[in-house]
Amino acid sequence: MQSYQLVEWGAPLQLKIRETPQPVGEQVLVKVVAAGVCHSDVHIREGFFDLGGGRRARFADSGAQLPMTLGHEISGEVVALGEGATGIAVGSRVVVYPWVGCGQCKHCRAERDMDCETPRSLGVRRDGGFSDHVLVPSSRYLVPVENMDMSFAATLACSGLTAVGALRKLPLLDPEDQVLIIGTGGVGLAAVAIAPLVTPAGVIVADLAEDRIEAGRRLGAREGIKLHPGESTASVRDRFSGRVAAVIDFVGSPETSALAVGLVSKGGMVIVVGMSGGSLDISLPMLSTRNLTLRGSYVGSIGDLRDLVKYAEEGRLPSLPISVKPMNSVNQVIDDLNHHRVLGRIVTTPDAAVAQ
Repeated sequence: MQSYQLVEWGAPLQLKIRETPQPVGEQVLVKVVAAGVCHSDVHIREGFFDLGGGRRARFADSGAQLPMTLGHEISGEVVALGEGATGIAVGSRVVVYPWVGCGQCKHCRAERDMDCETPRSLGVRRDGGFSDHVLVPSSRYLVPVENMDMSFAATLACSGLTAVGALRKLPLLDPEDQVLIIGTGGVGLAAVAIAPLVTPAGVIVADLAEDRIEAGRRLGAREGIKLHPGESTASVRDRFSGRVAAVIDFVGSPETSALAVGLVSKGGMVIVVGMSGGSLDISLPMLSTRNLTLRGSYVGSIGDLRDLVKYAEEGRLPSLPISVKPMNSVNQVIDDLNHHRVLGRIVTTPDAAVAQ
């Protein structure tokens, strides 16, 4: 099979020809139909997350071994089953839940593998979807799909899942409340689309790029705010009306998280999702006296993914802007993401001439 693998941290992915694996035990072999490219792939290819203050969280220190096939937004077709695999049939069209845990701990037993302390995530610590096949540890990580575009289906495994995971952490809000979404890349736009299914609050979007703001408006945002590098919190606040009950930061930089804390109203919540890097300097007395909740959010559960598939198949979930490209362009796509040249999500499909 053909796989685009990370062979050296910080270097482009390389095309490798390997034997197609055969599933054993509970494993399931999925033929990849589509694999989305996520901004996290920028960091994984680099080999680390920036923790601020010169500190780094290196993937090599958390169990990732090279060579490794990246790609964690995967849709495809089941083509082979291990002798112990149950609950799925050959020929089934599926979305792969990539946030695989140990399978044994309290979190995994509750289908909250993303909170497992020993993760085995596909495309992050184990071979993922930038290939023509992917080996999935168990059918419990497969969500069947029926009447969906498979490119859109792939994006639900991270873009949609990360968005709904953050939205479901919001406090109880009403239609008079507003949620500010900072960053309208693929995940931020997914959040705008999913928000009406989770909260009655209105959505405001904020971004540096006017085309991304307009995409947010098309997906249902009440208002769009164009940010300018280095501008003050007061300047941003002057450009929208009403209180902001919650802010979801899909960028996750020191600047955007500080802006989020400055803009949210007393008694509100700030949810940090993005992992652009750095650290947040926050006044502890202000956190207390303003009665704020500051929390992080990382993807979502298997149940969340099932819900997203259900919403999409019922026609209740609009698709974010998606471009489809051949998998041999994956390095260019990662570069484009790194330089903020992508609107929505780019999904890759296996190369036409596939070695079996």
